[in-house]
Amino acid sequence: MSTLVKPLRIEGAFLVEPEIFPDDRGHFAELFQQRAIEGPTGGRMPVAQVNCSVSRRGTIRGVHSCATPPGQARYVTCVSGAILDVIVDIRPGSPTFGEHVAVPLDEYSRHAVHLAEGLGHAFAPISDQATVVYLCSTAYNPALEIGVNPLDPELALPWAVSPRILSDKDAKAPTLREAEAAGLLQAYAGSAPAGV
Repeated sequence: MSTLVKPLRIEGAFLVEPEIFPDDRGHFAELFQQRAIEGPTGGRMPVAQVNCSVSRRGTIRGVHSCATPPGQARYVTCVSGAILDVIVDIRPGSPTFGEHVAVPLDEYSRHAVHLAEGLGHAFAPISDQATVVYLCSTAYNPALEIGVNPLDPELALPWAVSPRILSDKDAKAPTLREAEAAGLLQAYAGSAPAGV
């Protein structure tokens, strides 16, 4: 079985395309394959926690990250419905600081994204409902959580949903520049293995 891992234009972000095996019963795919991502991402991704999020159309979740150390690498896939997954470079000093990559993920392609520690992550369903499963390299710790407002006009994230439904925490999160000025963001450390 082969899985393709392609770097995206933000360092530490990858698109993962597992091979799908259809037959008259349905189909089969290996959603996560450690050996497939080790080489392209520069390291292993230990799995400390697996999250499952069910969201209805209009919901925007994120932009979330985790302070480093320890940071939190993530491996995200949509197992039901479809989402627009958005990776945001929130690392001051990075050549792509403030930029984003948007990737559609759905139950048919079984594609996933892998993102290194320090990157911000957000998503929104583009189907009536979507179920997202993501593997995390470290367990959730609210004291280390970093949030950036997903409606920050400077980020101009491509949310094509209406109405826009956010949690209170995400709606009150600072803009990227406010988070940077407050010292909440983790500085870019250059090329480093993802998930190590």
